Amino acid sequence: MIPNVLTIAGSDPSGGAGIQADIKTFTALECYGMAALTALTVQNTQGVRDVYHLESEFVEAQVRAIFDDVRVDALKIGMVGNARTINALAEILKAKRPKFVVLDPVMVATSGDRLISTHAVEVMKDTLIPLCDVLIPNIPEAEALTGIKLSGAGGMEALAHAAGALGTKSVLLKGGHAFGDYMATDLLWHEGEAHSFSAPRINTNNTHGTGCTLSAALTCYLARGRTLPEAAKEAKDYLTQALVRSEDLSVGRGHGPVNHFHVFESARDSS
Repeated sequence: MIPNVLTIAGSDPSGGAGIQADIKTFTALECYGMAALTALTVQNTQGVRDVYHLESEFVEAQVRAIFDDVRVDALKIGMVGNARTINALAEILKAKRPKFVVLDPVMVATSGDRLISTHAVEVMKDTLIPLCDVLIPNIPEAEALTGIKLSGAGGMEALAHAAGALGTKSVLLKGGHAFGDYMATDLLWHEGEAHSFSAPRINTNNTHGTGCTLSAALTCYLARGRTLPEAAKEAKDYLTQALVRSEDLSVGRGHGPVNHFHVFESARDSS
């Protein structure tokens, strides 16, 4: 049976991040994708020009309509916008108890534009993070959530452990911002153990939506029955190849998108 996977996130009209990236990933990984919008953005590969946050009541109505009708095998939460929306989503999660909840605490876009207020981050820590199965921040997001700076040997493990102390069951810390190493390493803190997943860094400017894509892939693999360590590894592999094959695209003049459909191209190449 094809899994039903829901994303709750903002829209990116350029197609590289947000719900557009999520739906592309869901499709590429053979899941039925659904989306509830939290915000509309005005952006392209060069940056975010404006953000319009939908009313929390409207976001809540979208999500409840899905749960009232459709089996949700897993969901991911991305850009949430504001404190009212965060509180509304927390109430739904407490009532519906979906099997897998992946939280990508989107705070800053690849371009550097801030997407969430400091107050909303505090509300997220208090209400939403303790309800998720996997928190999947990048290093700056984990530092902002915990107040701890990455430093020295074992720094990623300490940072992931501190993020886990916020109440989530597991943390997948994205290592893309840890420059100075030719390998890109993500670290999973799960059931008291650390698991590392490394791949060579890809020399490309096409990094728009990498975080959205990784968290969407992780959600898919969990919905398809993988254990969390298996899902993390397969999601990492999927994103790595999406970066490798991003040079097949020609989209925009800034940070271009990754190639979500590389799985189809690889299949054609081998046939």
